[in-house]
Amino acid sequence: MEKAAFKKAAWINNTNIYEVNFRQYTSEGSFNAFANQLPRLRNMGVETLWFMPITPISEKNRKGSLGSPYACSDYSSINPEFGSLDDFKNLVNKAHSMGFKVIIDWVANHTGWDHIWTKNHSDYYKKDAATGDFQIASGMDDIIELDYGNPSLRIAMIQAMEYWVRECDIDGFRSDLAFWVVLDFWKEARCHLEKIKTLFWLAEADPIDNPEYLEAFDAAYTWSWMHKTAAFYKGTVDLSVLMNVLNQYEVICKNNSIPLWFTSNHDENTWNGTEYEKYGDMAKLLSVFSFTWTGMPMIYSGQELPNAKRLEFFEKDMIEWNGNYQLHDFYKTLLELHTSNPALRAADAKCNTCLIKTVEKNNVIAFLRKNENYEVLVLLNFSNETISFEFQHEKPDGKYKNVFSKELAEIKKGMKFELQPWGFLLYEK
Repeated sequence: MEKAAFKKAAWINNTNIYEVNFRQYTSEGSFNAFANQLPRLRNMGVETLWFMPITPISEKNRKGSLGSPYACSDYSSINPEFGSLDDFKNLVNKAHSMGFKVIIDWVANHTGWDHIWTKNHSDYYKKDAATGDFQIASGMDDIIELDYGNPSLRIAMIQAMEYWVRECDIDGFRSDLAFWVVLDFWKEARCHLEKIKTLFWLAEADPIDNPEYLEAFDAAYTWSWMHKTAAFYKGTVDLSVLMNVLNQYEVICKNNSIPLWFTSNHDENTWNGTEYEKYGDMAKLLSVFSFTWTGMPMIYSGQELPNAKRLEFFEKDMIEWNGNYQLHDFYKTLLELHTSNPALRAADAKCNTCLIKTVEKNNVIAFLRKNENYEVLVLLNFSNETISFEFQHEKPDGKYKNVFSKELAEIKKGMKFELQPWGFLLYEK
C-alpha cells in the first residue's frame, strides 16, 4: 500500500508544533493548569499542540519517583498525575475552540512492566529466551516489548488508539520510536482510523535512516540534521556536510512527505543538553532555518523563555517561568510567517526552494522559498565572523520587507549584504 492511498489532513501543510511536557510545565503539572497557558501560546502563533504521553505510568521497575511517561500501564486511561478524563476532554475542547489542533504521544512499541496486558494478555509480549520473562526494550529496563506478530495485539492496539479519537476527538498521533514497530502495523492502524477521522501522523523516525516509514506517516524527524548541526558547531564537520544532509531530505521527501525541524525536545533537553549547550550562539539561527526551510517547525516547552536548564525526566522539575518570555516575539514572528505565507507550505508541489549562490566563498546559506507570487528570502551566517557578500545572479530582485525589523528593502543585483556572527536576515516579498 502506497502513501498516496491515505487521506491527508488539509491543515498540516502550514502548521507548526509545540511539544507540551505537562509534568514540568506548571507547579500543579495538570491539564487544568496548562489550560491557562493556551491564550499565551495562541497569541504566540502556535497551531498544533503535541502532548507527551497522558496514560498512567507503570509502578514495577519504575525509574525515579515518578517514572517515565513512556512506560505505560494502560493505553485507555488517564495518568492521575495530570487529572481526570473529563479534565483532558475539557482541555482538548478548549484548545479546539481557540483554533489549536491536538496530537498525543503514542507509545506502540512497548509498555511498562505492570501494564494491564501483562496480566490478562501476556501473549501480546515478546519473551526473553534466556529468562522466560518479558523481553526488555533495548537499553531501557523499565519497559518491555510488544509482539506485532500477534494479530490480537494489533487489534487491541488499534482499538486503544481509536478510543482517544472517538472519546476525545484528538487530531493525530506523534508515534514514539515509530521505526521500532513494524511498518505494516502503522499502515493497518492508519487504514482503520481513517474511517473515523483524517488524522495527522508524525513518526519519530528519520527519513534518511527509515525512508519506508514515510509510506505510513505524513511527517518524520530530522535527527540527521540535528546531529550534524551540533557537530558543525563543534567544528568536526563543514558546511558541505550540512548541505548534503539537506539534499538527502529533499530527494527522499520530495513533495509528498514533511521533515520536522527542531533544536530541542524532551529527550534532547534531558539527555544531550539544552539547545544552548549543543548549539551555543547558533541556536537562534537554527530556529530561523527550522521555520523557513521546507518542512514543519517544532518548539519544545520553555524555548520561548528561553529555558537554559536540563529538565529531569523521572522527577518533578518545573520550567523556571518568570513571566518574561524573552523569545515570545521572536517565535511569534516566525510562527506567523510560517502559517500565513504560502511560500513556506510543506509538501506542496507549487513551492520551490532555490539555493542562491554568493560571490564570496563563505559559510552563508542563502535560499529563496517561492510559491507563485509569494517569496521568502533567507540569509544565514553559519560562522562566528561578520560576513559581507552579494549574490552571483540577478535573482531575487524587487521590493521586500525585513520580517523582523519591518523595514522595506529594494533587493537588486550587486547589492551587498552583511551578516553578524551566527546572524540571519529574513525577507518577505
